[in-house]
Amino acid sequence: MVLQYDDTDPLSIERYGKKLVGKTFGEVISDSKLPYDAKQKLFESYGNKNRKGGLGNLIEELHFEYKANSDQNADFPKAGVELKASPYKISKKQKLSAGERMTVTMIDYNNPVEEDFEKSHVFEKIEKILMVYYLRDRSLPSNLDYSIDYVKLYSPTEEDLLIIKEDYKKINDKIKAGKAHELSEGDTVYLGASTKGSTAEKSTVSQYYNPDVKARKRAFSLKSGFMTQVLNNYIIKDKDTYEPIVKNPLELKEKSFEEIVKDKIERHIGKSDEQLCLELNVENNNNKGKWSTLAFRMLGIKSNKAEEFRKANIIVKAIRINEADTIIESSPLPTMPLSEIAVEEWDESHLNNYLEESKFLFVVFKEENGVLVLKGCQFYNIPKSLLEGEVRRGWENIQKVLKEGVQLTKKQEKSRVVIENNFPKMKDNEVIHIRPHSAKSYYLFEDGSTHGAGKEIHSDLLPDGRRMTKQSFWLNNSFVYSILEERLKK
Repeated sequence: MVLQYDDTDPLSIERYGKKLVGKTFGEVISDSKLPYDAKQKLFESYGNKNRKGGLGNLIEELHFEYKANSDQNADFPKAGVELKASPYKISKKQKLSAGERMTVTMIDYNNPVEEDFEKSHVFEKIEKILMVYYLRDRSLPSNLDYSIDYVKLYSPTEEDLLIIKEDYKKINDKIKAGKAHELSEGDTVYLGASTKGSTAEKSTVSQYYNPDVKARKRAFSLKSGFMTQVLNNYIIKDKDTYEPIVKNPLELKEKSFEEIVKDKIERHIGKSDEQLCLELNVENNNNKGKWSTLAFRMLGIKSNKAEEFRKANIIVKAIRINEADTIIESSPLPTMPLSEIAVEEWDESHLNNYLEESKFLFVVFKEENGVLVLKGCQFYNIPKSLLEGEVRRGWENIQKVLKEGVQLTKKQEKSRVVIENNFPKMKDNEVIHIRPHSAKSYYLFEDGSTHGAGKEIHSDLLPDGRRMTKQSFWLNNSFVYSILEERLKK
C-alpha cells in the first residue's frame, strides 16, 4: 500500500492531517476506501452517543491508513509522532477549553520504573504530538456529527517539559516507595496519574514494589487545564512548537546537514550580539542564555528542540571569548546523580554515554573593543582516545572521592559561610571538572543540620546519606579554547 504522506517526516504527517479540518467523523468514514458494508458497520458502531473513545482510531485507520493498536511506541514510529484526537468545548461565554485530560500511556505497576524521563514511554509519546481537536457538541444526534476543527503538530516547551519531568519523578518516587495505591492527580502540576477502569475493585492490580497491596490502575495523563492552555495558546493561534532546521528536504540533496547549519550561522559573521538581537528579535540583556538564544534564532528555531538536534544528540554551546583570549566561562554538562556515579562502571556511566553519543556545536563570539562579535561555528565530538584517556581519568578520580567519602568543610569568608569539598579541581584534569550546577545551595550534614538558601530539591544524595548542592561535570574553558579552529579565535 502506498501512503499519501511520508511516514518518516513529521511535517508531511501534519500536512496530510490538516486535510481533516472541516470534516465530521461521519465524513471521514464516508471518504474512506472501505467497502459499503464495512462503512455501515462503522456508522452503527461509532454513531452511539454514549460510546466513549475510539474516534481517534477512525482517523488512524481510515485517514492515515494504519492499524490502530495499544503499542507503547509512538503511533508513527519512524517520525516519532503520536496522534491524539481530543475534544474541546465552548462555554456560554464563548471561551474554549479542553474537553478532558489527555491520556499519554498506562502506568506499568508490574515492572521497575524507568527513571530516565528522556528514555520513558511518556517522553516518547509527548515529544511530538499531532493534535486533532474536535468540537464536542452534545446537542448533535451522533458522535459522528462532531466536526474536526484543528490539526496541529505540537511539542511541549522546554519550560513545560521541566515541570512534566518533575511530575514524572514525583509519581515514580511514590511507586518506588510501594505507595502506588496512594497516588493522586493532586500530587503533581501538569502530568497526572489518572485512574483507569470502571470500578475500583475490578481495576486494582499488584505492585512490583509492594506486592501485598493492590493499587488502582492509572495512566500518565496531561491534565485538562494544561491541555486547555495548549489549545488556546498554540493550536488555535497556530504557533509552531515543533522546529525542524531543514524545512525543505530537497536542501539535503545539495548540502549535508552540517553544511546547512554552518551556512545559516556563518552568514551572520562579523555582526555584534547587539545587532543580532535587533535583527532576530531577542531581548538585549546580560542573561547567560542570550547568546544561546541568538544561536537558535540564526538557525530559524527558538530552542534546542530541533528535530535534527534531538536525533543526532547535537548540543549547542554559545562560547564567548574575551579580549585576553580566554573563554569567559566553562561549559556545563547535564547534572548526573552523585550516588549513581559512585557505583557506576565507566563503560556504562552517565558521563561516558553522554560524551560518546553527543556532538557539540560551538557558536563563537569574540570580544572586540568591548563588543562581542560573531566569529562562526564549529562541530566537535570528543574522540575515543581522549574519552578513554584524560576524561576517564578525571571521572575515576571524582568517583574515588565519592567512594571514600566527600569531605565537606565549613569556611568563613567575610560575612558568609561557604562549604568547600575535596573533589579534584579544574587544574587537575585537562578536559573536565565537577562543580555546582544549581544557583541555590543546600547541604545536609551527618548530625541532621542543614546549610544553604536552597531546598532539598537543589541537592544530590551522597552515598553515606548526607546531601550536597547538585553538581555536574563541566568542560574546562581552556580545553574548549584549545579545540576551536584558529579562525574562530581571531
